[in-house]
Amino acid sequence: MMAIPDNATKEQIQIVTPKHVAIIMDGNGRWAKKRGLPRNAGHRAGAENLRRIINASVEFGIEILTIYAFSTENWDRPKLEVQALMKLFARVLNKESQSLHEQGVCIHHLGELTGVNPDLTRKLHDALELTKHNERLILNVAFNYGGRSEIMHAVRQMLADGIAADDLNEELFNSYLFTKGLPDPDLVIRTSGELRISNFLIWQAAYAELYPTPVYWPDFGRDELWGAIEAYSQRNRRFGQTDEQIGKA
Repeated sequence: MMAIPDNATKEQIQIVTPKHVAIIMDGNGRWAKKRGLPRNAGHRAGAENLRRIINASVEFGIEILTIYAFSTENWDRPKLEVQALMKLFARVLNKESQSLHEQGVCIHHLGELTGVNPDLTRKLHDALELTKHNERLILNVAFNYGGRSEIMHAVRQMLADGIAADDLNEELFNSYLFTKGLPDPDLVIRTSGELRISNFLIWQAAYAELYPTPVYWPDFGRDELWGAIEAYSQRNRRFGQTDEQIGKA
């Protein structure tokens, strides 16, 4: 892929920027193994890469970036790896929250915090509170998140609120999801070459464009994100309609 000049603007390159990009950040462990490093080194490299992708997202005019940071299934990983990940999340929040705030990034959490270390929970809440009024970029952090768990959580809340079956519609259901008030993702990127959605935004991504790439997450930089946006720009998004219905030849 041709590298995009650092001074290129969205207008100069004439692309269609997706409003909401979601990323399954996969391949940290394999990135580390390929280099003869421990898995945790891959996770650290992946965390460092997130800053580059946030900067590029702002540069390219993306309004919402959703990252799959830790799934409900990730608790089944080896105990020491999970502990290392929790410490890494805490360090990232300590290191990045203020700079993200100054950059105008609003941090939003997707998921549940039941069972999460209280100190980490406090750090996350502090970051959410610090950045809640920012508008330059919404950063959804899917932490202790699973798509099925989210749907079950929404159903339980609706039942607790006494929602009648006849009153239920998609708009009402959306209001009970962790992403309430936000548009669905336009583009879902998965790094490392896997071709699965892996329980990520399974309701919201119903009509998202999927972009798998063999690049491991720590190596997925500015140019790779641009390549995904470029590919998205070439897609014909029908949303179940024919070309004639949407006015395309």
